[in-house]
Amino acid sequence: MKPKRYLSAVFLMTALLAVASCVDDRTVSGPDQVPSPDYGLLGGLLKPTGLLDCKPLPYASASQTIGPDGGILRIGPHQLVVPRGALSERVTITGEAPTGSVRAVEFRPEGLQFDRAAYLTMSYDGCKLLGLLLPKRIAYVEKLNILYFLVSVDDLLNQQVTGRLEHFSSYAVAW
Repeated sequence: MKPKRYLSAVFLMTALLAVASCVDDRTVSGPDQVPSPDYGLLGGLLKPTGLLDCKPLPYASASQTIGPDGGILRIGPHQLVVPRGALSERVTITGEAPTGSVRAVEFRPEGLQFDRAAYLTMSYDGCKLLGLLLPKRIAYVEKLNILYFLVSVDDLLNQQVTGRLEHFSSYAVAW
């Protein structure tokens, strides 16, 4: 890569990260506050932190009984890893990923607490360019309203983000 192009790319990434770091993590948006999807090149760079806009995936659902030895539940392109010792008894866990422009998954039994954290990995393959440039997180959501963000690690190379779960509810990929 030529030095000019390299510096331009570095400048663009720095500017995007600077914009992303200025967003208040406590922002909660209601259904009437969520702007309509922006299908431009960057997918709405100037919008406040929100749920990532993606190509719809088909509906997916899976159930599995997981106990003290742990286990893995795959829901479409998403995966829940329950480590050994996270559950004290066997529990039938159901995950559901609805179709739509938001990558979301809902778990039951709702409110299930873990003795050790479980890990949810969600795919954002097929999402707007913005999803490739800014760090992604998993958001704890209620009716697609962001309540708070989980401690998350973004794997840009594989286009997936992993978050640490302490309990069950609904989650979605956010930026």
